[in-house]
This record gives sequence, C-alpha cells and structure tokens, in this order.
Amino acid sequence: MKKIVSIFSIAFVVLLSACNDEFMDRFPETSIGTENFFKSEEDLKMFLYNLYSFPGINEYGDDGYQTTDNAANTGSTELKNIMLSSNPSSATVTGGWTWGTLRNINLFLANCEQADVSDDVLAHYQGVARFFRAQFYMEKVKRFSDVPWYGQVLGTSDEELLFKGRDSRETVVENIFEDLEFAAEHVKADQPTGAVNKWVVLTYMARYALYEGTFRKYHAELDLESSANTYLEIARDKAKLIMDNGGFAIHTTGNPENDYSTLFSSQDLTSNAEVIFANVNEDQVKNSGWWEWMFGDYETSPSKDLLQAYLMADGSYYSSQSGYETKLFVEEFENRDPRLKQTYAYPGWKLINTGTYAQGGGIYVQKLQKNFTGYHQIKGFINNTEQSITNGVDFPSLRYAEILLTYAEARAELGTITQSDIDITVNVLRDRAGMPHLSLNPTIDPLQEVKFPNVTSSMKSTIYEIRRERRIEFALEGYRYDDLMRWGAGKLLEKEPVGPYFPGLGKYDLTGDGINDIVLLDDSESIPAVKEENDLGVKLIYYRVGPQDSDANVYISGDNMGYIQSIKDRGTFVDPKYYYRPIPQTHVTVNPNLTQILGWK
Repeated sequence: MKKIVSIFSIAFVVLLSACNDEFMDRFPETSIGTENFFKSEEDLKMFLYNLYSFPGINEYGDDGYQTTDNAANTGSTELKNIMLSSNPSSATVTGGWTWGTLRNINLFLANCEQADVSDDVLAHYQGVARFFRAQFYMEKVKRFSDVPWYGQVLGTSDEELLFKGRDSRETVVENIFEDLEFAAEHVKADQPTGAVNKWVVLTYMARYALYEGTFRKYHAELDLESSANTYLEIARDKAKLIMDNGGFAIHTTGNPENDYSTLFSSQDLTSNAEVIFANVNEDQVKNSGWWEWMFGDYETSPSKDLLQAYLMADGSYYSSQSGYETKLFVEEFENRDPRLKQTYAYPGWKLINTGTYAQGGGIYVQKLQKNFTGYHQIKGFINNTEQSITNGVDFPSLRYAEILLTYAEARAELGTITQSDIDITVNVLRDRAGMPHLSLNPTIDPLQEVKFPNVTSSMKSTIYEIRRERRIEFALEGYRYDDLMRWGAGKLLEKEPVGPYFPGLGKYDLTGDGINDIVLLDDSESIPAVKEENDLGVKLIYYRVGPQDSDANVYISGDNMGYIQSIKDRGTFVDPKYYYRPIPQTHVTVNPNLTQILGWK
C-alpha cells in the first residue's frame, strides 16, 4: 500500500464554514474565533491544509477547456465565448473576482504568532502561508494584471482600503516575489509526502518568474520590457538551485517507448525521482476522480497542430516531410518522437478499458464523430478496467522536467544559453525519449517562425525549439494556455483545430495492418443495413461525411475530402485586450475606484 500522509486521509477542519464568501468578497471579516485557535503547531497545520489545492487528474483536459491550439473542445469555454462574442464586456465576463482565500491567508498570518512553537517552526508555517498568498495573487495577475494588494486582514470599518483601486502590476508582482523569497528561505525541505516543502516553493517561484519575465518581454502594452530580465534571471537562478541541490532526476529505465507514459499512469509517484510534488490518491482513501473523459469522446480531443509539432525520429521537422499536410492517419505516426504514441491513440493501439465506447475493446479503430478531431488522447488514460486502479492513480503535479525547461528557456531568452545548458536540460529529456540531441542555433523551422513572429532574438531558432520541447513534454497537461498568453501568441487560437486528412470518399485503414476499417460516404447516401466485411471478417464502420451544419455523421473541410473538422469558427482574438479579463461590473458598481483597463468596459 502506498504511503498516504495524514493531510490527505484526515477530515479537514471546516474553520470558515460560517463565513459567507459572496458577502466577504466585498467586505472581509476579521474574526472566526481566533482566541480559541492558533495555539499549537497542530492548529497551524490544520488551518493551512484548507488552502491546499494542487493540480490533479482534470489537468489532462485543460488544453481543451482553456482553449488552446493543442486540443478542440465541444463545450462552452470562457475564451471561446469571448472570441465569438460581438461585444464581450464586464457584464458578460464575470468570473475570477473572489477574495475569500486571501482573507483566510491574511487571517492566518495575523494570528499564527500566538502558537506555542519555536521561531523556526513558526517561520516555516508563515512561509507556507505566504507561498499560498503568492499563488493566489499570481493567478489574479494572470487574469486581471493590476489588482488591489492586501497584505493584512480587513474589517468592515477599513473603508479606505476596501474601496481602493487597482495597485500596479509592478507593485503586486514585487510583493508576490517578496512572499516567495521569504517562503523559499524559511519553508523546510524535509516535509511529509504531500506537504508543501522548499522545493515546491522554488518550483513555483521559477515558474512564476519565467511567466512574468516572458510576459513583460512580449507584451509591449504593459511598457515593462525593461524589467523583463529581472524575472528571467530569477527563473534561471531558482531553477538552477533546484537542479544543483534538489536531488531530482528525470525518470527513465532506458525504455523510450514507455518511460514517459508511466508518469501518467502510476499507482505510486511518491518515490519517483522526477516528481517534485504528486497529487497522491489511493482507492477508498482519496480517490483520484478519474474517468474516461480524456480519451476524447466527451468534450475534448487533441489537434493535428499538436501532432505535427512532434519531430521525426531522426530529429528532423515533421513539416520538412514531402506532403506532410496530407499524410494519412497511419502515416502520421511513422518514425516519430516516441512521446507521440504515448500521448495519442495510434494505429495498432489496443483498447482494454472500454468504458462507454460502443466499439468495444481490442485493436482500436479511431472513432470519428462530429465536432471531434478524430484523434484520441491516451496520455492520462488508464487502460485498465479495475476501479481500484483508476481510483488510485497519482498525478504528477510538479515535474523536474519543468525545471529543466524553465532553466533552458530563461537562459535562451536572456541570450546566454550555451550548448552545455542545452545538454543538461532539453537533451536530458530527449535522452529519455530516445531522440537525437538539440544543437545550439539549429536551422529555423519555418512553421515556428510563422507562429511566433514577435521573437526577434539572434537565438530565436533555439527559443523556437525549446518552446517545441515544452509543448511536446507537457502536451495535454494544462501548460499550453499560460505559455501562449505569456508569449503573446493569442492569435494562434483563432485557428480551428482539425483532425486526420482524407483525400476522398471510400475505404481506409486506421489500424496500420493494411486492411480497411472504415468507409466514408457522401452525406446524401445512407449507411447500408448489411455492412461489408474486411479481410479479417470484421464489419466495416461507415460514416456519412459532409460540411459543417449538415446532417453528416462527421464534418469534413472540403467537398468530400480534406480534414476532419471539430468546430466551425473560433472567433477573433483581439490583441492585447483578450490577454486580460475585466473586473465584473457588479464589483465596479460597488467600488467605482476599480477602473477597467486595455479596452474593457
């Protein structure tokens, strides 16, 4: 049985249940019976456990739900709705302006000194609380940019503070990094599994510094480019500190066909050298919440654009292959980076955990369906029918791979990266995947140059390839949205995600055995009652294909030929406005000092 720490198996103490969050978003209170609490280390632990919220299984869908070029999504998402709207405003975009968590953190910091603990123990818990405050505020900065900074508990009589306007992004981010620096200095490294430790703090510090440094560099509307390097240097230094002292390593057993995928299907990541923080689950103790949705038959499905980003097995660009745009499904997976077949369902993949999939188990024939790309995700999919297994799968919330790529990207953006830097970062990941090494200043991939025209550095070809490595290594783990936002690449979201290419109607092999599996018919035809069998004696699967809004089973981009289409239109990304969100109108009405920025009304 895996080791489960008490913080995940005990019932959380609901200290704050009496508070009305909706009211408190406007008027934070100051008291929850503090005279009877904050007396011991156990009190401090119990309070802070209520603040824990780390990525879990649902992250496997975020590339779709957040709207990125990695995946399609049939559901309603905030950014997709904004891009399709004729006039999005603070009356229609109303999320994110919640402050209850901050109130709880500041309440803790105001009262924790009452506890009968040593100075170093107190500083540790203060550091954990300040880490959570930095985490809280960084998410606010990502969404709104300038926000009010509150470093203390507010009462209803603090009208001047309650009704103040936004503080500048510079001020808020400086305060965030002061909190992180304190936490990095005082949070202890040796903590129980599942608890915040020094390495967790440093990982987030490096992540946030890379985000802020690149955001400032690629967003001229902020007029903060001159301070970008300050944060890129923090990202570089904190990542290197972890590399030199954290004791972490990339997980590998020398099997490039499976080592990557085991990170996303493991029953126990607590001893995995690559995992800095695991969201630990165990059947009937803390269930993972896993179900089959990420396989691609619910709302999200991977895109061709992501598939085409994977290199060929010899390290060459996929786009350098003759006729790459119109390769058939089976051809797309031939001689590629092994991580592709550990992320996408590939020709010849065997489905065991059928769930609700009517086609049943065995060698999987790609299921086509309107509004889906036709590609299916197996990264994070537990191909096992035992519920105790799916309940107990761990999620690698923080991986050492991120640290390596943070260090590489920061050095590249600073213009100081060397071949040695690449060898200890990107090429370590490529070794795990059995891929050729990246060299400094490689030949530019024209597709990358088109995607990121705002990269003007003399090292732009290296930057492009580090971005590619990050996209591949963290595909469908929920990183892509933040990356596109910080790189100023929102226009890429206008491209509708598509699926496999079909040159016309007729029969096709999707399993790679040379035997036909499906038949595409014109949408004017009917699927025959008696279906033809292939050479294996298996009945062919028929699909009626046609344009968007027709009654076809599957949408296709051309006249009975082209790419499988997921959605008709993603709308327009307005730059720079849509990199930010408005403060909801109801809150501006209460506090007129909260003005909108960058074109929002």
